[in-house]
Amino acid sequence: MKLAEIKWVGIDYGAKLSGNTAVVWQENAGLHCAQSLKGKDSDIWLKELLLRLNPERIFIDAPLSLPSVYSTEGQDYFYRQCDRECKAMSPMFIGGLTARAIKLKDELTKYQWFETYPGYLARQVLGLKEAYQKKKAFDSNIFNQIDGNIKVLAHEFNNWHRFDAYLAWLSGLRFNCDKHLTMGDPKEGLIIV
Repeated sequence: MKLAEIKWVGIDYGAKLSGNTAVVWQENAGLHCAQSLKGKDSDIWLKELLLRLNPERIFIDAPLSLPSVYSTEGQDYFYRQCDRECKAMSPMFIGGLTARAIKLKDELTKYQWFETYPGYLARQVLGLKEAYQKKKAFDSNIFNQIDGNIKVLAHEFNNWHRFDAYLAWLSGLRFNCDKHLTMGDPKEGLIIV
């Protein structure tokens, strides 16, 4: 598969200088992963990578909208409907990350952007409640509990950020196969898993 043929990527979006932003994409028969470097601007790195990969769709683990009270009518200042349905963190609690993700989406309008929530996919859909414990050290054997035919290069998937990027990518696969779940209100923001 040529880079121009990459249809979607999954992103675990982290703090700007933390080195915790990871991207997963399928190339040829396997999945590949890249991760930002600690101390370097992950937004610059991510934009350059996305422009090189040129996906049609981006599935990102970050809020891409605010509660509707800030743009139209609404009463909840903290959560969107999709956050409540998924029991996700408030976009307001992680305000800086939310602002950066919305800005990135607004700057790279040639791509279709979808918000996803890897934790919900892992726990509620894939049933990885025991294995998906981020306070524990990452164990790549977690992939053995996921049914699929995609070749995962274990040495590239060696931490929770890369695994969450994989789950964001998997949400994209589910979307492309019309097997996804959609939560929220389209006027306010949706989460796709």
